[in-house]
Parts: sequence; C-alpha cells; structure tokens
Amino acid sequence: MKINSLNRWSSLSLSRGRTLRNRVVVPPMASATADENGFVTAKTLEHYERLSQASVGLLIVEYTFVHSTGKSEDFQLGISNDEQIPGLKRLAKVIRQSGAMAGIQLSHGGGKSERALTGGRLMAPSAIATPVKGRQLEMPEAMTSADIELWKSAFVAASDRAVQAGFELVELHSAHGYGFNQWLSGITNQRPDIYGGNLEGRGRLLLEIVCEIRARHPGLLISVRIPGQDFIEGGLQTSDSIIVAQTLEKAGVDLIHVSSGIGGWRRPDSRNGEGYLVPEATLIQAQLQIPVIGVGGIQSGAFIDEALQEKKFSLAAVGRAVLQDPQGWSCKNMGC
Repeated sequence: MKINSLNRWSSLSLSRGRTLRNRVVVPPMASATADENGFVTAKTLEHYERLSQASVGLLIVEYTFVHSTGKSEDFQLGISNDEQIPGLKRLAKVIRQSGAMAGIQLSHGGGKSERALTGGRLMAPSAIATPVKGRQLEMPEAMTSADIELWKSAFVAASDRAVQAGFELVELHSAHGYGFNQWLSGITNQRPDIYGGNLEGRGRLLLEIVCEIRARHPGLLISVRIPGQDFIEGGLQTSDSIIVAQTLEKAGVDLIHVSSGIGGWRRPDSRNGEGYLVPEATLIQAQLQIPVIGVGGIQSGAFIDEALQEKKFSLAAVGRAVLQDPQGWSCKNMGC
C-alpha cells in the first residue's frame, strides 16, 4: 500500500541528472570475498546478487583499497590496478540489473592496518598510532610529500577504474578511523605543514582529491563518508563535521554519508536504539542543500518513514538488517 507523504519508497532527484528510485541505501560492508590479490570472485558476485534482492535505491560496494599500501584486511576487494576492472564490471552489472544505482567505496587504510598486509609500508599523516578500542596498532610513519602525491594519483586512478567498470557513484571513505579520517582528526594529524594544523589544513588532502575527481569526471556522483564526530576526546566534533561537509558540498560532492569516526564503526557506548548516529546526520543535513545519508542500526521501514518526514536525513543506510534478510526489504515484501 502506498503512503502519500514522504516515505522510504519516495524517489530522490540527485545532481547530475540522476534519480534514486527510493530512499534506502545498502552501505559498504566488508564481505571478505575477494581473492588474496583483491580480485572479484564468484563468491563476491553471489554475495552482491543476494544483497541486490533488497529493493534499495543505492547499493554501495564495500571499501576497496586504491593502492597496495592502503589494504586493511585479508581478502579485501581492490581497485588498485587495471586488471581488476573486468571483475568489477561484472559486479557493477549485477547491482544495476536489480534496479539499484551501483556505487563503490574507495579507501586507503592509512595507519589503520599492519605492515604484513601493505607490503611493509604503514603510512599515516603523523607517526601516531590510530586508536582502536581493545587493540594497540602498529606505529605508522609520517607521510612524505611523495606519499601524499601517491595518494592523490591512487584515488584519481581508482575513480577512473570505477567509471570504466560501470559504477555511477564513488564514495571516499573518510570515517571509521581509516585514512582520510586520520587526516581530518587532530588526534592523528599533528603535521606542521599545510596538510596539518587547523581543520582547513587537515582537510586539504581530501578536498584536493575530491576536486581532481570532480574535474576529471563531471558526470560521476561523489559521496564522502564522514564522521558525525570522532567520539574520542580531542577528536572531531559535530561542529567540525558540519564545516567539512559544507566545504565538500562547495567542491561538488553530491552526497554526505554520516557515520562514526576515529573510534571505529562499532556502536558508541553512550548510544542505544535504532538510528544511533542519526542525531549527527540531522544536524549536518540542516546545514546542507545536498542529501545526507543517515545510519546506525536502522532496522525498520517505520523508523525511516518517520525520520524522512521529520527531515532528519534524506536517505537511510540499512546494513545488517538487509544483510540478514535482503528479500525482507524487497519492494514486494515491504508494502510499497
């Protein structure tokens, strides 16, 4: 049964002449289905074919490493060389055939990894170990100017591959303590040069890469996943994230995806219930013209409908609930 007011089945017009068929997003979720070199496997295709059974508007493929130095875990999907494009092309096709828009997240782990995965390098903005609850990570080396240029070329080349593979959107992973989050946060970025210091300096590398991708691919949708806050003392506050989001909007970003920060993706101890990261998304959405994706344990269509009507966000990311029961989120079964 259709509901006349704004709800999860309402379409959403994006910039660059694109439209999402509804307001539900499957966010990036690591599947560990790639082979040891990051190539798409039959298991990867089966996994995303299953997720595509949910009638979502946008499905964003899990975080993919843009360079070997940025690999974060075993069997992580890669977008670091041209030989990976054919498999990624098959993956994008699986998603598009379901009617969803196909997106893919681009990532560099920075210091949130280990040298055994990255070929011996462990680079970060500063030689500061990324704080992770319950673990002590290796100490990374502070990135040189050559390393910064490597990141720029790697992310731009990865965006080229995404376009060649048929993805309509790329998302730069700047949350959960991974590479760009390390650059944005004063906890992990204590550089004395133009890429450190105040928030403008700490956001410079992300902004430069966004601008290069936008200039190269004017028709490509760009999303950036940012922290609503770091949830660690001395880290990013929501007021900082609002400024970051506004700067990215001016640079041509089309979507802002609000999640958690340096502390990682797990639920903060102080938050309970469905939509536990939505408060930050709501504050950020109020300051932007572009859509914001809200996330955080969202499990029900009723929650999404109410949040949309109250203008808390423009899109809802539903991760584990879709992972557990994709068909249960199909249009047929959800009463659209």
